Amino acid sequence: MLLLIDGYNLLHSGRTLVKLNSIELQWERERLIERLSLYRQVKPSEILVVFDGWQGGWATEKREKKKGIELIFSRIGEKADEVIKRLIKEKGSGAVVVTSDREIASYAGRLSVPVIPSDQFQAKLDSTDFRAEEETKESEEGRGLKKKGPSRRPSKKEKRLKLALKKL
Repeated sequence: MLLLIDGYNLLHSGRTLVKLNSIELQWERERLIERLSLYRQVKPSEILVVFDGWQGGWATEKREKKKGIELIFSRIGEKADEVIKRLIKEKGSGAVVVTSDREIASYAGRLSVPVIPSDQFQAKLDSTDFRAEEETKESEEGRGLKKKGPSRRPSKKEKRLKLALKKL
């Protein structure tokens, strides 16, 4: 499974609008990469993070790999959204997109690629022990503690989201 992450969207999810200087922004990126690396150790998957470089970046798209996480910085004049859309088209339904950007989410939805909102993925990253969380859920389901209620068929979008979240 490929996790295609809108870098700054995830970085700023759940925050108040505070303008970070370039040093603070670099530190926050490094912290995010470290957290994604820890996540990758627990849930082996390919992680690709796309950051904006359109205002002050390089003339060409820059790719690098840190701690097993592939990073892409868009070139000057190109937003990360455009890069993410291109990657969604290339990778197809084998990818899961992490973003709260409506434009990217609707584009991915048209191509049947599941989208996880940044705040939900952030909550998943914030949980300290991923394995303990899964074992608790499995044991609750096994003991019959799963709540029952009126049946309702979820939409295709809800099914894709549920399946993508389950894979995480």
